[in-house]
Amino acid sequence: MNDESLRSRTLKGTFWSAADAFLGQGVSFLVGIVLARLLSPDEYGLIGICLIFTTVLNGIVDSGFSSALIRKKEVSQCDYNTMFFTNLGISCMLYSLLFFCAPLISGFFGRAELIPLVRAMGCVLFLNALSITQYTSLTKRLDFKTKTKASFTSAVGSGVIGIVMAYMGFGVWSLVAQQLSKQLLYTVCLWVLNRWKPSWDFSKESFRYMWGFGSKMMLSGLLNNIWNELYKVVVGKFYSPATLGQYSRSTEYAGLFSSNLTSIVQRVSYPALAEIQDDKERMVAAYRKVIKVTMFVTCICMFSLGAIAEPLIYCLIGPQWHEAATYLPLICLSMVFYPLHSINLNMLQIQGRSDIFLYLEIIKKFIAAIPIAIGILFSIYWMLVASLFTGVISFFLNSYYTGKQLGYSSWMQLKDVTPDFGIATAVALSVYSLKYLPISNWCILPMQVAVGLCIFLLSNEKIKLPEYLEIKKIVLGMILKHNRLQDEKQS
Repeated sequence: MNDESLRSRTLKGTFWSAADAFLGQGVSFLVGIVLARLLSPDEYGLIGICLIFTTVLNGIVDSGFSSALIRKKEVSQCDYNTMFFTNLGISCMLYSLLFFCAPLISGFFGRAELIPLVRAMGCVLFLNALSITQYTSLTKRLDFKTKTKASFTSAVGSGVIGIVMAYMGFGVWSLVAQQLSKQLLYTVCLWVLNRWKPSWDFSKESFRYMWGFGSKMMLSGLLNNIWNELYKVVVGKFYSPATLGQYSRSTEYAGLFSSNLTSIVQRVSYPALAEIQDDKERMVAAYRKVIKVTMFVTCICMFSLGAIAEPLIYCLIGPQWHEAATYLPLICLSMVFYPLHSINLNMLQIQGRSDIFLYLEIIKKFIAAIPIAIGILFSIYWMLVASLFTGVISFFLNSYYTGKQLGYSSWMQLKDVTPDFGIATAVALSVYSLKYLPISNWCILPMQVAVGLCIFLLSNEKIKLPEYLEIKKIVLGMILKHNRLQDEKQS
């Protein structure tokens, strides 16, 4: 495949992947605002506890098979069938385990209502298993347009269900219904829209290949999920479900940019770079561009979000969520490096080094135990402060091995993204200073947004960073294309 063809497919994939993330998350964000005003932090905390276990177990359901097939150059129908039936079988076993462990979970957190909640939420494992192969097939073809249709439909449909049930007084069960209906609608849409259908076929050889690569990825993902969810376990166990609701809400807002952007980049860059994995020079050049553009967007979004945290929380979901406003700035700062070290891990997958991937995850989990211990002994605030340092350490660990493999070291990467940090810091400090004006949060928030946007545009037009110009070129190209299509329709 030539450069132009790959670039075209990648840009198209990036557009639809971004649309998928931000349309779906945008709907979920708006729905979340309504639900946060109808439901209590305690109810959000209860569903947060359920999500701890479904998130961890969903990582096992996939078993790393999707990464193995996306990386594989030639994928057969038999490969997809093997993956499908394996995922389905694992999901059934894990749901059975979760069902019988529900009383133990309830006893650990001291909330009897968790038994039916955990058992109901566990159904998402089976629904997810039905969607994984469809998702992998679409990703392999860089067809994110179809996935966007499914995600948007499921977000809107589940949002309506959740809001209606909350208005009717179903409490925490409205959140359960929202989560289950979202996964159900998403799965149904993928089956309707995607052209892949399973057949009764299973290959031991295909299973061995996928397990050989995927098992290490599964263990890595499992470790990562467990440690991420341990933060919530600490908050839910040693504080309260209400405090967990506050913490979960702040991490959700921070994830709108950092996690979504990382997900977009990983979904698109992984299959695209996998196609050119044999051309090292070409791959490194593309990889460097991915890092620079990704961190340009991440820095400005995360720094700015942290700067407007308090007025944003107060205006959107009310003063009852004030704790979330204190957590959000620290979470934003700790997640700045998340896309960077995730992209480095992505490169290890492309090179087939799932062994190093697993090795790094094990090392980082020992380091991540420090903030967790601080959270238990002191406070959530200091746990988040400690997470700032572990995020930086994780980046250096991940980039060290990638640098050795590709000749693109940690310091070279930092040098490439330093201007992004500089501009983002200037914007954030200017925006944050407006917080102290003696006026209402409803006035401060739009002022912060307007001032931040002006400083961002003016500074970038002056400095003319290549990544800014690249994004500007893409956006202007899309606008011109849209206008041209409109003119053609009118004529």
